[in-house]
Amino acid sequence: MSCLDEIDDPRKPSNGTLHDFREILVILIAAVLSDCDTVEDITFWARTKQAWLRRFLVLKNGIPSEETFLRILRALDPKQFENMFRRWVGGVVGALSDDAGLAGTIAIDGKTVRGSGSGGESAIHMVSAFATELGLVLGQEKVAAKSNEITAIPELLEALSIKGLLVTIDAMGCQKSIAKQIVAKKGDYLLMVKGNQPKLLEAIETAFIDQHGVESVDRSSRVERGHGRTVGQIASVLSAKGIVDPADWPKCVTIGRIDSMRVVGDKQSDLERRYYISSRALSAEQLAAAVRAHWGVENRLHWILDVSFSEDASTVAKDNAPQNLSLLRKIALTIIRADKTDTRKSSLRLKRKGAAWDDGVRERMLGIRAIC
Repeated sequence: MSCLDEIDDPRKPSNGTLHDFREILVILIAAVLSDCDTVEDITFWARTKQAWLRRFLVLKNGIPSEETFLRILRALDPKQFENMFRRWVGGVVGALSDDAGLAGTIAIDGKTVRGSGSGGESAIHMVSAFATELGLVLGQEKVAAKSNEITAIPELLEALSIKGLLVTIDAMGCQKSIAKQIVAKKGDYLLMVKGNQPKLLEAIETAFIDQHGVESVDRSSRVERGHGRTVGQIASVLSAKGIVDPADWPKCVTIGRIDSMRVVGDKQSDLERRYYISSRALSAEQLAAAVRAHWGVENRLHWILDVSFSEDASTVAKDNAPQNLSLLRKIALTIIRADKTDTRKSSLRLKRKGAAWDDGVRERMLGIRAIC
C-alpha cells in the first residue's frame, strides 16, 4: 500500500472525483489476482465482492463503473506504475539481494501483447526481466513504436539492480553497448551471438572448428524425454582469450556452443547450433543450465500470461491501458508465486480461481488485514 502512494492520480481534481485513486488500484490488483481478465470482469467481481472490499477499504461512493476503471488504466502513468512495481518486487525478491549471497540469473526477453493491436492501434511489445530461479518478473519496459528491443533493453537494465547476477539475452541484445552497461553495473552477461555480429560469430565458429575432436574441451551432454518427444543437447565451452576482443566485449572470458536436436514421433529435426559469449567463467554444464533457464521464460512467463491470464485475447488497445494491464498481470503472478503458505501443487490457473472463490485465500495472498 505504501508503494501505491508513489503513483500520482492522473485525474484532474477540478472535474471532481467520486472514488479514491488508491482504492481503485487495490481493487484492480485484487480482481486480477482473483481470475479477472477483462475490465468487465473486474467491475462485476468488485460489485459482487463489495462487502468483502469494505472490510479494508472505505468505498465512500461504492464501486467505480467499468468506464471509470478503464479511464484510470488509460490515463495512469505507466512509468510511475512500473517504478512502484520495481520497488515492491525488490522487497519480495529477497533471495536475489546482495545479503543472500546468490549469483542468480535474470533473463531478459520480449513478448508482443497481440490483442492490443485491435482498433487500428499497433500491438505493444513488452520486454521483461525475469528472475529464473524464483519465476518472478523484476520489471518491464515497453518497446517504443517503430523501434525494437535494442532501445528498450538499456532502459530496463538501468532501472534494475544486477550486481553479482548473470543477465541472459538472446541475439537481439548482443550489442557492445549492452555488454558494457551490464559490466558497468557489476553484473555478468551471457549473450547469444548470431548474424547481427558477423565478425564475432565468425571468430567463435572458427575457434570451435579448430577444437573439433579435442578431448580436453569441456563438454556436457543431456537427453530429455517427455510428451512424445526426445531432445538431445551438447554444450561446449572454450576460453575467449585471443578470440573475443575485450575492448568491444568487456571482461568476456567464455565462448560457448550448444548443439541440439529433437525427435518427435518418427521425425527428426535438423541440427540447431547456437553460439554464446559470457563475462562469467562458465563450465559447459553451467552454460547449458543458464540457456535452459533463459528459454524457460517462454513456458514460465509468456505461456502463463497467454493461457492463465488470457493476455493475447485482451482487446484493450488505447493509450496506456495495455501496458498497465500487462503490469497488473505480472503483479498478480508475483503475488501467487511469492505465496509459500500453500504447499499444494496446484496450477497457477487454479490458484487464481482459489483467490476468486475463497476470501481467506485471497487475504493470505495479499497479506491484508480487515479494518473492521
